[in-house]
Amino acid sequence: MKLLIDMNLSPLWVPFLAEHGIEAVHWSLVGPVSAPDSEILHYADVHGYVIFTHDLDFGALLARRKTSGPSVIQLRSQEVLPSSIGGAVLRAIRAADAHLKQGALVTVDPVQERIRVLPI
Repeated sequence: MKLLIDMNLSPLWVPFLAEHGIEAVHWSLVGPVSAPDSEILHYADVHGYVIFTHDLDFGALLARRKTSGPSVIQLRSQEVLPSSIGGAVLRAIRAADAHLKQGALVTVDPVQERIRVLPI
């Protein structure tokens, strides 16, 4: 699984995830920083990435598209740095691994994760 980290999350996620065996790239390295969410979604779909974001708009985009991908992990927390919420994110990725490979919207907060299988 490869994660595409949205602009609203720190590039610090890349080395944190790498330390835990998860390949990740920050959007700022592959696309324009002002790109609309639809462009990020398209890029992730074409290149086989799971989007990792703090932006709730991706759920609405997925619902409109009515497709089974790409998968999205939404972080719903005021604390968005790996040092604060990294453990919860790793637990959610492990718990949702099979769903993320098939197509899912995973919402992570400090206490739990929720998985919605795509399409929604």
